[in-house]
Amino acid sequence: MRADVLVIGGGMAGIGAAARIAPDAKVIVLEREAATGMHSTGRSAAIFVLNYGNATLRALNAASEPIFRDPGALSDLPLLTPRGELLLAVEGEEDLLTETLAVSCGMARLTPEEAAAMVPVIRREGLIGAIHERDASDIDVDLLLGGFTRLLRRHGGEIVTKAEVQALSRAGGVWRVETPAGVFEAPVVVNAAGAWADIVADLAGIRGIGLQPMRRSAALIPEPDGAANWPLFGSLREDWYARPQSGKLMVSPADEDPVAPQDAWPDDMVLAEGIDRFERMTTMRVTRVERTWAGLRSFTADRSPVAGFAPDAPGFLWLAGQGGYGIQTAPALSALASDLVAGRPPALDAEIVAALSPERFA
Repeated sequence: MRADVLVIGGGMAGIGAAARIAPDAKVIVLEREAATGMHSTGRSAAIFVLNYGNATLRALNAASEPIFRDPGALSDLPLLTPRGELLLAVEGEEDLLTETLAVSCGMARLTPEEAAAMVPVIRREGLIGAIHERDASDIDVDLLLGGFTRLLRRHGGEIVTKAEVQALSRAGGVWRVETPAGVFEAPVVVNAAGAWADIVADLAGIRGIGLQPMRRSAALIPEPDGAANWPLFGSLREDWYARPQSGKLMVSPADEDPVAPQDAWPDDMVLAEGIDRFERMTTMRVTRVERTWAGLRSFTADRSPVAGFAPDAPGFLWLAGQGGYGIQTAPALSALASDLVAGRPPALDAEIVAALSPERFA
């Protein structure tokens, strides 16, 4: 089957890019699973936090925010629900508290008493203060993915599932992708395969970007009375966090354990250690865990995403390494992918485009 662009990967990155490319080209998405959004996208406890990530990611957050606030053709319903974020600092973290505030915008310092008034289960012992980002908001991941999917199909794009890439080669200016669902050809391939992106590149004989999948685990516990309106709250050093979710309280150890690309499952010991850290900073005791799960967050060495054409392979566009920021940066990165494929000057600043380019690994 022929197309103008083949997108490998049916997560948020791949579907988003395909949707933005589709108005100008015939696009086919190849997804290895039986449905889209099965791995990182479907397991993301997504929240839009403007001050999350390094400088490159914060620029992507800022570029994505207008779409989240006004989704236009993506959704008739709001993509964001106000939540807020509360980061707790304990004794010995005075410098970290000061540094975090210095490099952030729209964040306010709270006293221990103000933090405890916001989330009554927080222990005040040892707490020196907190940082509150009022505008942090829950992201409706299903609504966003569904909006991109509808946009893709409205412009004639296709999604082929159970289409794991088995061979990938280029001849005569055309990429040939062999899958169990058939053979597909196009002059441009977008590698949005998530944790498997380096594996896809290896099949094509292209130098990888040093992608490392990291497992992130979570557990649902019974929600305390009144918790539905609490912000996301956790430690400033990011070794646990919790947030209300669907009538429960989700607790995560904020783990980043290196693993191979896989259908991730939580490690019971890692979860237990994270719940212990949560209990030591709150008055809660976890006596029942109702559900656990894990997902993958894939990072490059500099922890910035990779978006751009491979310097060693014509027509091969990287769109990978989103780490834990893939949902909230999807509007900006999908637009960038579309600009690059179409040969348009990117809407993002040139220094951000350069910071995302795979040429930085050459």
